[in-house]
Amino acid sequence: MITKPMKILIIEDDRNDCNNFINSVKNRKDVEIIGITDSDIEGLKYAKLKQPEGIILDLELNNSVTGNTDSLGFLSELKKLNLSYEPIVVVTTYINSKRIYDIVHKNGADIILYKNHPRYSADYVLNKLISLREVAPQKTIEILKEELEDNKKKISDCIIRELDLIGIPAKMVGRKYIHDAILYLIENKRDNTNVIRHLTNIYKKSSNTITNGIQNAIMHAWNNTPVDDLLEYYRARVSPETGVPTTMEFIYHYVEKIEREI
Repeated sequence: MITKPMKILIIEDDRNDCNNFINSVKNRKDVEIIGITDSDIEGLKYAKLKQPEGIILDLELNNSVTGNTDSLGFLSELKKLNLSYEPIVVVTTYINSKRIYDIVHKNGADIILYKNHPRYSADYVLNKLISLREVAPQKTIEILKEELEDNKKKISDCIIRELDLIGIPAKMVGRKYIHDAILYLIENKRDNTNVIRHLTNIYKKSSNTITNGIQNAIMHAWNNTPVDDLLEYYRARVSPETGVPTTMEFIYHYVEKIEREI
């Protein structure tokens, strides 16, 4: 049984409708509003940053200040975010058109609710979201594990490719430390936990051993890889004192670079 409140995002330009949702949620424990906006563009930012489980999307945003007047494009752009899950999307509209109905469903909406329906209300919409949440097919643990492994392999392959490009050999133990440090920071959203401490726990080595291994791998690249290759494939700060990147500058450069790629 699902007990946590359902986190929802509301994309609606009618102030009264927004207030109705706010007042309705005050009296409920099964729903939590994580954002309200009158812009489909801002809605995409909310979806990416806050990852709502449910989205209430008004199809006509005629009073939007920063977005588009119709939100059909939101659904296709939502897919492009490549979220690790599929939010439940309820579209609300005054337009009763089979063509619009087909387009909206084709683009990923779970249900359309018509605002001129006699039963339409904020509670009615929220109840539909909750009912969809309860009947939505739950992914098995095996499928979730497969998705996590696929994503991990994708990140790992990117790291390996980048280290190959600057000439750090696979046989160097420092390369393994670098690989695992970058992977850990990406998978854990740059967790504030000291990444060197994380590696010492994994490999049962001292922090000096881990750091020296990473620095040796970096030094190997800067001593053996052609300068033109380094300039092409490593476009970040290099310490003016040593002529090579520091350990953390090097690691975080690739964290940022690979995050952009994936």
